[in-house]
Amino acid sequence: MAERFQLRGRLFLRAEIHVVTGLHIGGAGGKVAIGGVDNPVIRDPLTDEPILPGSSLKGKMRSLLERWRGFEPNHAIGQARIHVCKKPEEYRDCSVCHVFGVPGEIEFAYPTRLIVRDAFLDPGLRRRLREADLDLPFTEVKWEAAIDRITSAAVPRQIERVPAGAVFRPFSLRSAREPADGGDGPAPLMVYSLYFPRDLEWFVEVVDAMGLVEDDYLGGYGSRGSGQVAFRNLQLGYKIPEGETGSYPADIVWLSESPDLVHFRSALPRMLEEIGLRIEWGTPTGNPASSRTRGERWRRSRIP
Repeated sequence: MAERFQLRGRLFLRAEIHVVTGLHIGGAGGKVAIGGVDNPVIRDPLTDEPILPGSSLKGKMRSLLERWRGFEPNHAIGQARIHVCKKPEEYRDCSVCHVFGVPGEIEFAYPTRLIVRDAFLDPGLRRRLREADLDLPFTEVKWEAAIDRITSAAVPRQIERVPAGAVFRPFSLRSAREPADGGDGPAPLMVYSLYFPRDLEWFVEVVDAMGLVEDDYLGGYGSRGSGQVAFRNLQLGYKIPEGETGSYPADIVWLSESPDLVHFRSALPRMLEEIGLRIEWGTPTGNPASSRTRGERWRRSRIP
């Protein structure tokens, strides 16, 4: 296990996920009736509405960021391979392993920084999708065909997709099945823990990964047009210890909202600077990212 460390604060990121082209994130097909689609989407078992699992978004973000940074996929998880630092000196400066986490058997690691919540259909669009002339409740069925290269025979297949125009966002803890309203506003899509000043710099990697997703695709069949998404109405917030007792705040302090990822990225350095100067980072612990006083290490930090 890594040396002693302390949670110094948390960042919260609100964002809506707008479906630009039909989205397919697969679910179990065991309940599909005879005549149903071959490739169903994952649905909420209580409402039968499509959902966007946080694991799908986080996994895609990590995969694209690993490729962008040129990291070796050196660790097998089932049939998939990801990048995992095997030595403490490699892990020390690896943003991907710190932000997205490593397997539990890695003894020298710190806690995973990033949490990505499940996202659900926006209530404002739910009724429209329910009443729309779709193939299935809330979804469309896209027909594709594999062409035999010898006989030219077409082998049709069905793919269930959430239609373009749908919007996903998470639900608030203050209301189990509906997004928070009034003063609460939408719930955060992502939660990011701060242990060391360098964690603020590494949060930029999260936003970079979101940009990579926008230029790629989410879910399946992306090379054939499915899964283009866009992040909209982004807002960064934070919680840091309050008063002399260092109590955990009940409410999030929200900063200015950005309409899209481009505007959010341009405002991010200023927002991180503001947050970094408010945090009491404490005494050095031997970690290269530790600091002595409030804002001291952050003033020397460079935001990419």
